[in-house]
Amino acid sequence: MFLDRLSEFISKRRGLPTMIAIVFVAVNLIFQFIPGLEWFARTNILLHVGVIIGLLGILLSAALGG
Repeated sequence: MFLDRLSEFISKRRGLPTMIAIVFVAVNLIFQFIPGLEWFARTNILLHVGVIIGLLGILLSAALGG
C-alpha cells in the first residue's frame, strides 16, 4: 500500500528526487565553509545522501516513466 502510493507520487514528479539530491549536494558544499559544522564537513553526510537519492531517483524515473 505504501509502495503503491510512493510509486504513484514519484511517477507524477519524476524529477523531484534528483532536484532534492542537487539541493543536498549544494548544502553540503555550503557547510564546508561555515565554522561550527565540523561534523558535516568531515563526514560529507549530505553529499553521500544526495548522491544516493539522485541515483535512486534516476533509476525510479526510468523504471516508472518508461
